[in-house]
Amino acid sequence: MLSSTQSVIRPTRSLRWRVVDIVVASVLAVAVGVVFKLWEFGYEPLSAAVALLLPGTQALFGGVWLLAGPIVAIIVRKPGAALFAEIVAASVEALFGTQWGWTTLEAGLVQGLGAEIVLALFLYRVYRLPVVVLAGAAAGLALGINDSVLWYPGLDVAFKTVYIISATISGAVIAGAGSWLIVRALARTGVLSAFAVGREHAVQHARTSPAA
Repeated sequence: MLSSTQSVIRPTRSLRWRVVDIVVASVLAVAVGVVFKLWEFGYEPLSAAVALLLPGTQALFGGVWLLAGPIVAIIVRKPGAALFAEIVAASVEALFGTQWGWTTLEAGLVQGLGAEIVLALFLYRVYRLPVVVLAGAAAGLALGINDSVLWYPGLDVAFKTVYIISATISGAVIAGAGSWLIVRALARTGVLSAFAVGREHAVQHARTSPAA
């Protein structure tokens, strides 16, 4: 039996970035940036098809461009993680060449800030599914408003309303719930053992596994 002085003390949680945080965040953001570029080819036909049915609903497919922020934020859990990831991913997409040019960086900044604000409201301590979905929705809202101002300034209020609502839904579902599921899948492989999400999965797995 451990005495009071020998009891296990949990380490104080630090919001400072470690070297491993920077490396993993950068690698993941670059990888998602490649996905951003590849998604351009899928987005065009899908968005054109739904826009014929209801203009503005093309934003339902924009959530893919919001994945970097929530994925990295769930893993790193440090201030600025979502913003950093979105800007890096957007930079990679821009370097490959994109129809939106270097305004992609501005979009990454705005979208990253959307997710970052929500996570900051929870003091970067809560990364459960509802919070991540809310962060994704905020990033989607930022995408919708930003695009409406920059790319569709002359269109009517009805189009912009549908576009912003569609972007928010896409952010919640694809970037929010989607990133949460992606990170859980990564945690199951053991590659995230150096992060809180990996340790949480290990503890949960140990509790649910039948005794030997």
